[in-house]
Amino acid sequence: MKLLNLLLLLFVSISIQAQTETSTQHFRHLRYNHVSPFIELVGIHPIDEATAKSTSHYIFKYDDSNRPIEIINNHYHSEKKHPLASIGVFKMVIEYEKGEETRTFFDLNNNRITNDRGVYKEVFSWSKNQFKNKLAFYDVEGNPMESNWNISKYEWEKKKKWVIERRFNLKNEAVQLSPYFDFEVTGIMLDKNGAPKAKYNLNEKLEITANSLGIASYQDKYDEQGNHVEYSYHNVKGELTLNKSKFAVGEKTYDEMGNHIGIKLYDAERKITFDRPTPSNVSIELSGPAAQKDSIEIRKTSLGYLIGLQQMKPDLMEEVMNDSLNKVTIGYDRKLKKEVAKATTHQQMIDFATSWNKANNKFPPVPNNEVTILDIYNRIATVRLVSDNWVEYLHLIKLDGKWEIINLLWQHKDVNRYPKG
Repeated sequence: MKLLNLLLLLFVSISIQAQTETSTQHFRHLRYNHVSPFIELVGIHPIDEATAKSTSHYIFKYDDSNRPIEIINNHYHSEKKHPLASIGVFKMVIEYEKGEETRTFFDLNNNRITNDRGVYKEVFSWSKNQFKNKLAFYDVEGNPMESNWNISKYEWEKKKKWVIERRFNLKNEAVQLSPYFDFEVTGIMLDKNGAPKAKYNLNEKLEITANSLGIASYQDKYDEQGNHVEYSYHNVKGELTLNKSKFAVGEKTYDEMGNHIGIKLYDAERKITFDRPTPSNVSIELSGPAAQKDSIEIRKTSLGYLIGLQQMKPDLMEEVMNDSLNKVTIGYDRKLKKEVAKATTHQQMIDFATSWNKANNKFPPVPNNEVTILDIYNRIATVRLVSDNWVEYLHLIKLDGKWEIINLLWQHKDVNRYPKG
């Protein structure tokens, strides 16, 4: 009997372990979606747990009906995500009850937060024939709210080949597709895998019509791995037409792991207008050594700050200082009776260069300015600047080909000016 119980316990343990293994899956990416939240969240490019430890990924957990009940976002690289193609949080919890699917969102510390649509909770509803017909947004207290696209709810209905989509704000007024794209009533066509194949702008009679840009539809293509490989814009006649960014077709290429590595853009005649590689999120490389030209310019810019003060050159000061300058030193607050970080603004630096050394008594006749470049990484750099009176650490940034001082931390060279300790 003991042996039988032991075998039964072992069988249950193995069964639970097998169920756990089959109810969790790792994916490198989510299937791209710029069409509608009606499109199901799908993981693509499955990987094993061992591979997941060394690369970014998503973890899908499923219930006994193979429905996702939790998605963990470990996709930590920085490629641009469309709000409809990203869960926008660390964890999404999905619950199913009485014809509804509820999604709530959490950070690393399990605190409720908003997703990329700016909402705390999403509730999908199904009709009796299992058609998804509504999505409503709620705040953290469970009250209806609008997304950052001013949408409170989506409504869908099936009309022959289309899924008809309408969107409404809290006043139940019709809302366009997004703040930057004015599709009103829309008809969505899906491919055999449930991916969006086309989205049409419709009038109230459900007739295809152009928006203000002359666009009546945009269409998508996916490859067998689920990669979004092409998107295109069309007029009422189905002909290619230019979008707001002055292209008609976008063509995307991927590596074997689904990393987006290249993009080509075409005009309405399918002539290429743009072609460039896209840095893959698994091929990030360290910058090469800085060019001598950068070192010379960094040194010149750093010295320009001191020369601007010494020789009263406000134009030079403005040239070397970024508008967002953050300059800080050690100060003392008499009211608080403690040391504080004392800031100087960009405008104050310009003013100082105008008059601070007007008596020519702030610096020696021949100033001693020493610049040491501590590090350069591509377009950022760290410099130590030692003059007759101060020791300073500078951060520089290269914008539009020009080096500028963005951060400056300084203290008096004479350390006896500060309390010991």
